[in-house]
Amino acid sequence: MSVAVVTDSTHYLPRELVTEHGIHEVSLYVTRGDDAQRELDITDLDAFYAGLREERDLPSTSQPSPGDFLAVYEPLLAAGHGIVSVHLAGGISGTVEAARQAAEIAVENAGGGRIEVIDSRLACGALGLPVLAASAAAAGGQDVDAVAARARQTIDTMLDKFIFAVDTLEYLRRGGRVGSAQAWIGGALKIKPILTLNGEITPIEKVRTSRRAFDRMVAVAEALKQDGSDGWCVQHIQAHGEAQRLADAAQEIIGTPPLFVSEIGPVIGAHVGPGLLGVGGIPTTLLERGAGPAPSVAGPAA
Repeated sequence: MSVAVVTDSTHYLPRELVTEHGIHEVSLYVTRGDDAQRELDITDLDAFYAGLREERDLPSTSQPSPGDFLAVYEPLLAAGHGIVSVHLAGGISGTVEAARQAAEIAVENAGGGRIEVIDSRLACGALGLPVLAASAAAAGGQDVDAVAARARQTIDTMLDKFIFAVDTLEYLRRGGRVGSAQAWIGGALKIKPILTLNGEITPIEKVRTSRRAFDRMVAVAEALKQDGSDGWCVQHIQAHGEAQRLADAAQEIIGTPPLFVSEIGPVIGAHVGPGLLGVGGIPTTLLERGAGPAPSVAGPAA
């Protein structure tokens, strides 16, 4: 039985990687006024973020329904696939719970089959890397248990190791996703917060200027080099030039090209705001098709 890998739209992998690895997706939703759109259908990110800067009220975001998941799960089960479904952190979204509900229904309706649903505790590129690792294991012919184990191992390696800087905490505050960075709100307009995600938004440190925030991202790349995380990525929101500068600096430090450089989309972007810049990585052994455990990695890149 071959294994299909399913995720949601908040990984923000480049579309060519999604196609290349045969990754199946379920979209979250973005609502402005009475207009609800699937995130995967919003392709003009420049226009979306221009509107975000100008509007008084932030767009709302919502998880997929169990029915959205069933539309993906049921054909895969009918085709004889096992499924490993890896999703956005349950601490900030009900997406993974909707996936669990749908998995129970799909298996019951099919009269059997396997769907393993995993809460990544992550988002964005930090979610995308475990999805790629699971896809590699599936492509190597591993079964559901082995593919799920690879995803979980990659998640454990990834936690606290995708570090990002934002221009302000204001969007997170207004969207109710500020997490344990709440204590920084009073000075949010005067700082550039350095954050990570481990179930919720977690603060690391505060810097005063964009230059210092960029230098902190370069320091993350240096830490990735030291602990052998040679499979790395850069993500941003409306910071194309800074993202390329960071990718160039990180490649010189780590010695390998990025797995991808991409822009974060509307669901996470609506809660974080323009100006985000982040970097993180894992050992490329986790992206190999072969079976067997990858070496452990000591310490977070923070």
